[in-house]
Amino acid sequence: MSYVWAALYLSLLFAVLGLHILSLPANWVLLGLVALWGWLAPGAHFGWQFYALLIGLAVVGEAIEFVAQYYGSKKYGATGKGNLGGMLGAITGALLGAPFFFGLGALAGAIAGAYFGCYFFERHQGRDQAEARHAAWGAMYGKVLGMAAKIGLGGAMWVAAVQKIWP
Repeated sequence: MSYVWAALYLSLLFAVLGLHILSLPANWVLLGLVALWGWLAPGAHFGWQFYALLIGLAVVGEAIEFVAQYYGSKKYGATGKGNLGGMLGAITGALLGAPFFFGLGALAGAIAGAYFGCYFFERHQGRDQAEARHAAWGAMYGKVLGMAAKIGLGGAMWVAAVQKIWP
């Protein structure tokens, strides 16, 4: 019976990774659910090193997402305010896009928001249209790269959880 419960719980943890598509904190939810399993399951003793690993992966995922968008914008010539606009735009776009396409609009909204936020702030700073567009492409590329890395680290968290939860 323990195999059935473990399989069901690991399926739930895998499904939680889908929260990335909705721009929700999937890695942190996965961490919380693993901790819940460790607390509720008889005989599950994960140890502080395992939790430190999961926390480290979640923090690194958030940092990579932030840094990738930041350096993507900078590499393409964004100013500090343009970079801020890209980050605010990504958050706003995710929130505004969430109601569309059964929540999948949050992903597209975050990516488009990074572009348009950076573009708007760059234009507001007095940069011409071509420079602002170039910087905005960098913000968008950085956002996509950062999200991909964060999702990959969530997958690594899931694999680590499988090794500990499976009987």
